[in-house]
Amino acid sequence: MSGIASNMRRYMQFLLVVLAAGSIYPIIYLKQTYQETILEVFGMSLNELNIIYSVLGIVFVIGYFPSGILSDKFSAKKLLTVSLFFTALGGFYFAQVPKYEHVIIIFCIWGIFSVFTFWGAHMKLVKLLAKPEEEGRFFGILDGGRGLVEAVLNVISVAIFAVIVGSSTDFEIKKSALVTVIYMYSIILLVVSVLVALFVEDDKKLIKSTSITKENDKQKFQWRDIGGLFTNKLVFILAGIIFMGYIVTWTSYYFGGFLQTNIKVSAVMTGIIMSVVLWMRPVGGILGGFLADKIGKTTTLACSITGASICLVLMAILGPTIGNNIFFTIVIANALFIYAIRGTYWSLLGDCNINKNITGISVGFISLLGYLPDIGLPIFINILFNKFGGNGGYNAYFISSAIIGVIGVVLVIVFGKIVKANKVA
Repeated sequence: MSGIASNMRRYMQFLLVVLAAGSIYPIIYLKQTYQETILEVFGMSLNELNIIYSVLGIVFVIGYFPSGILSDKFSAKKLLTVSLFFTALGGFYFAQVPKYEHVIIIFCIWGIFSVFTFWGAHMKLVKLLAKPEEEGRFFGILDGGRGLVEAVLNVISVAIFAVIVGSSTDFEIKKSALVTVIYMYSIILLVVSVLVALFVEDDKKLIKSTSITKENDKQKFQWRDIGGLFTNKLVFILAGIIFMGYIVTWTSYYFGGFLQTNIKVSAVMTGIIMSVVLWMRPVGGILGGFLADKIGKTTTLACSITGASICLVLMAILGPTIGNNIFFTIVIANALFIYAIRGTYWSLLGDCNINKNITGISVGFISLLGYLPDIGLPIFINILFNKFGGNGGYNAYFISSAIIGVIGVVLVIVFGKIVKANKVA
């Protein structure tokens, strides 16, 4: 009975981490569903919006590495609570529809509290909660569960948006609908921050409750331990895999704009389709995680990247030349592959032979390298749109991402061979 109770406590902690991860990012990436409305309400161009996300990417990348150190030094519970609370405050400010310069400041605040104080802490908790044989499914459920939370919230937000807007094209009505959606996400963040503060245990209690050995319990972060991290080639290959895979998955943030611009889908219909796309996240993430444990992490990841790359090429080439139903099917299939990628690549962390006392900083270092596209991609996309125009820009972006995906598949294969060789040795 004690074993069952211990597992229940472990699962509850894990679900709260998933809830936190699923609540903190939707408000930051509202453009995935509401890009054209955001541009209209805030009076900015797509180039200006991409610049905002490039600035956000810089804050992200700067924050990843120290977020690992922070999570090894301080209580993950407190870090998660603070992160959710201040991200919510940024949301309330965003709902006032401030000037462009102030929007940039808001995104910088979001960047700090969704990465620097949050990222390493939540990833470390998942790594500690998962038994070795569960890592694939835990990281798959993390991303899939996060996607489930995001999908539910998106359905609610789209319903609110659709009820307020209806068939109207009036600017003030659209503005009111968008502001209401922003308030909704901000209030939910506050509620989740309270839940985390009340029910998530501190690291020391969590380590004891997950039956980690006393020897590991006594281990503490020490600077001298970092040396082994920098000489671990699997760490750098994993960072490269995440780098390439992340570029492929980033395309999903532009599906909404692509549907409205290239396929001429209405704002409300785009919201509905993007809700379906987001529902593929729990399906793809959880399915990818379980397949990783059943048929192999690298096999699952390589197939997922390949599938997403093929779908991206089809979207770029076919465009509006085929029926909408067929095209929507390709978009949804692409989302399934993309979210399987996101639900699988972090499961490779357990194969990198990293000491538990530097788990947080390892996650931070790999994230620093793997998520560098957060800085460069918005700028690269701007270049493509300036060169090829609106419609051509989307097509060029999707094809370029598919090519990067091929490189990612090669890195996954190399990673798998090295791990296999190490086990034989």
